[in-house]
Amino acid sequence: MSKSIAVFGAGPALGRAVAERYAEEGYAVVLVARNKESLDALAEELRDKGAIAHVVTADLSDIEAIPRVAEQIRAAAGDPDVLYYGAAANGFIPALELTLERAQAMLPLGLYALLELVREFLPAMLVRGDGAILSAQGASALRGMPFIAGGFALAAQRNYLQSLHAAVGDKGVYVGGLYIGAAIEHSPFHAAREAARASGAHVPDMPSVDPRVLAGLLWTMQQAKGSPEATFPERPANP
Repeated sequence: MSKSIAVFGAGPALGRAVAERYAEEGYAVVLVARNKESLDALAEELRDKGAIAHVVTADLSDIEAIPRVAEQIRAAAGDPDVLYYGAAANGFIPALELTLERAQAMLPLGLYALLELVREFLPAMLVRGDGAILSAQGASALRGMPFIAGGFALAAQRNYLQSLHAAVGDKGVYVGGLYIGAAIEHSPFHAAREAARASGAHVPDMPSVDPRVLAGLLWTMQQAKGSPEATFPERPANP
């Protein structure tokens, strides 16, 4: 029986690239996001290439629905060998405009959904003595930025993943986070930047990256089972 990956946040950029990379490696893929039409189209593309692909439509910010989502995934492909989490709320909020209400709105996708998904799927990984929990988020998880105050939720997720890595790393389950300080091609953010640039608006300098490069980094991290974190662009080593 082939291994499987559940791709939470299977959007048009990195989520798609992760699904494609793992399908190429022989994994059955479960695509999870809100837009059923786009999920069905991607699943059909993967199947045309010989992969096994399933679709589960879900709003991951609805935390109470996650047990039902987990059951749908198990019904389709069993407990996944790899859990990839790429969902996150838009954190582009100036620090001086962050309110309690806006902060609370960041947490369901930034932390709570991942926490509940891990509680659903980690036990089976521990029984097998094998598995991976992967997340890819913005670089605001690493440091505070004046116009991305919502990054606090990703920082909380990062802390949780670090704790989880320390707790289960010696039990065969790899936990890793990829933190991206670049505009991911084919993403809505990248498209908005390019549209603004074309209109003559000032666009702050930021590298762009092909999502397939990032998917390859995640695959390499899982195979190496080394450091629990990687960044793009790579941060220089401390002197």
